[in-house]
This record gives sequence, C-alpha cells and structure tokens, in this order.
Amino acid sequence: MRVDSSTIEKLKKKDKRIISRLISKVEANDDNASEILSDIYKTGGTSYKIGITGPPGAGKSTLTNQLTKKLIERGKTVGIIAVDPTSPFTGGALLGDRVRMNEIGMHPNVYIRSMATRGSLGGLSKKAINASDVLDAAGFDYIIFETVGVGQSELDIAKTADTTLVVLVPESGDSIQAMKAGLMEIADFFVLNKSDRPGADNAVMSIRTILQLNSIRDADWELNIIKAVANQNIGIDEILEEISKHKNYLNSSGKLVERRIRNNKIRIRNIVDNELRIEMWNPVREKFLDEKTPEVVERVISPFLLADKLIENYKSDNQ
Repeated sequence: MRVDSSTIEKLKKKDKRIISRLISKVEANDDNASEILSDIYKTGGTSYKIGITGPPGAGKSTLTNQLTKKLIERGKTVGIIAVDPTSPFTGGALLGDRVRMNEIGMHPNVYIRSMATRGSLGGLSKKAINASDVLDAAGFDYIIFETVGVGQSELDIAKTADTTLVVLVPESGDSIQAMKAGLMEIADFFVLNKSDRPGADNAVMSIRTILQLNSIRDADWELNIIKAVANQNIGIDEILEEISKHKNYLNSSGKLVERRIRNNKIRIRNIVDNELRIEMWNPVREKFLDEKTPEVVERVISPFLLADKLIENYKSDNQ
C-alpha cells in the first residue's frame, strides 16, 4: 500500500481517522508497513520527542496528562503514545489511569494511542516507535512516550526520545541505592512526584548521592531533580521549563543531531537484524536446527560449530 498525496494532506491536518488508520496498518507489521513509513517519512522531522519512564505507581500517566494540558494551553499540539505491558484493552489499573486522559484525548490538538509492549524487554515496542513516525509526519509539536515502567528493563526509551525524564516517588528513596546504573543514567532530569509525602527530601538527597557515585552520560548537562505533585498540578511548569532548557541545550551544542544520529543507527541495526532473522530462519534451517540440537546436548557437536553450519547454509542460499 502506498500513501497518496491526498492522504498525506489529511495527515498533515492531523485528521485523527487518518492517523488511526495509518498507525493500525503500521501495527499490523505486514509488507505495507515499511512502504507507508517510507512514504510519509520525509513529511516529518519537526516533532520533539519526550520520554517519561520510571517504576510502576510513580504517577506517570497523571504527569503526562498535566503536561499535555499545559502544552495545549500554550497552543502546542501533542501526540501521546502510552505503552502498556500487554493488550491496551486489558491493562487493568494501568488502563484505569489512561481513562483519565480521555478529557485531553478529545481535544483537537491531542492524539492518544495506547499500545502493547508486545514482548519488548525495554517496554517500548518497535511498533510504538513506528507509530511515532506517523505522529511526526502529522506535524505534532511534541510526541510523548509514556512507558509502562517495568524497572531496569525500561531503558530503550533513551534510544528514541530527545529528552528523557525519570519519575520517582519518595517511597523510592530506600531503594534508589540498589537501582542499577542504567535506569539512573538514561535520565536527562528527574521528577520526584508525590513530593508532598513524607521522605521527599531524603529521596532527593539519595538521588543526588547516587548521581555523584555514577558516571553521567553528558558531563556538560547538569542533571536536575524537580519536586512535583502531579495530581495537584504542582511542579508542572517547572518540568516544562526543564524540558525547554534541555531542548535549547541540545540545539545550541549540536547534540540533538548527534543524539538523533545515534538513535537512528540503533534503530536501523534493529531493522536489519529483524529482517535477517526472518530470512535466516526459514523452514529448512529450522528443521536442521531441530534435528541437530540433540547432538549438541550429547556433545557430538558444539553449539558454535552447529551455528557455523547454519550460517554457511544461509550464505550459500544468498550467493
């Protein structure tokens, strides 16, 4: 399926039916998906991508909701990709938080899509990244990825977003020291949500301590910690100011282009890996693997030698 000029014009006008239809086709991941994404790709490039991540229960959906309200008050358009761990129709409490977004979802300047992780360990599925291309082509000023928050595997958001904020709560304070460096190091800044609860100041001190002990991704950018109470609209303006500050820093330093080049290299590698994996594991090689793996268990052949044989077979098919 090719995307004609009429459809692209409707897309640029943010026609929600067209956006939904294209995202659904992209989600199907059939042969049409890459054609659609290629046809609309040159139309995009102006959206700024924000990643919101952190442990479950940190209030990410409420924060996304409040940030979006502020942005549309300022005349901005916002596309939201809310990534759930399973089906977006059976998300339980997670989807319950999303229901509160219906208020902003009806606004003409907002489009919300709830998507499943579909087994992606990082919590941000390939289909969610592809869907962001559709929103980018539609010309949304901001695209917000609000991820499921599954702990330490929540790292691939940093391979997609321009600015990533990690949301924590005061109760995280005692466990912050035990957090792996990965989750802490993907942050461009931190939000301590629900900071009206006891232990907020101690949590801020714990975050600062762990940051001092770990290497920082960008030594020229000072990581900030913003206290917020999202359900009371406290700290939202400060968060938007920090996003703007980080965006300006990336632009002025040339690091926005660097970051996007890095992110796209990772994405292209993943696309190639996926295509080669599909081509590699045809029925013949799958059958050969099934037949020969027992010999690996019996120590007749090593897994390395069997892998070499499979690769040789693949290469011979493509000569």
